Amino acid sequence: MADFAKLKGNLEKNGFEVSCFGTAAEATDYLLEKLAGKTVGYGGSMTLSDMGLLEKLGERSTVVSHWQGDPIEKAAFTQAYLCSVNGIAETGEIVNIDGTGNRVCSTIFGHDELYLVVGRNKIAPDYDGALWRARNIASPKNAQRLHRKTPCAAKGDRCYDCDSPERICKALTVLWKKPNGIKRAEVVLIDQELGY
Repeated sequence: MADFAKLKGNLEKNGFEVSCFGTAAEATDYLLEKLAGKTVGYGGSMTLSDMGLLEKLGERSTVVSHWQGDPIEKAAFTQAYLCSVNGIAETGEIVNIDGTGNRVCSTIFGHDELYLVVGRNKIAPDYDGALWRARNIASPKNAQRLHRKTPCAAKGDRCYDCDSPERICKALTVLWKKPNGIKRAEVVLIDQELGY
């Protein structure tokens, strides 16, 4: 069982704002209000898809993403950026793995506001657990979803640290503290399983 109080305290100590919600619907309403009227970029996220947030957000904000056919770099120049994480530690570290780098880049620099939306299934007790989760749970599932020809996609059980040209794990970021390049960074915790 994830310790939301411990995680919230450590994230705040690391410079992040934190909001906690019992359901995805509550978090969706909150984010729609926070992002109304802004230009919002987002990275590939099954969490955001599971919430149905992106469709609703487009009614109130200008949403930019390569998932919608925009150039991949266009989302890097929006007022706010929205994505999830591959793993987050109760000790406060935030872990993301990326293939192209557009998503992890936008969590570090270029936006006035950053919102990291996290379901309880992404929470691990410590950094090693969050990294393990990112590599051995999130990455194989994403490789399968993207129909990549990698050992992790074929077997769906763990990372093989492969040399496949279709490998999606090419960049790793760990946010130990709120990056200086982001004016306001908030972690939105949801007590529900969402995404990978």
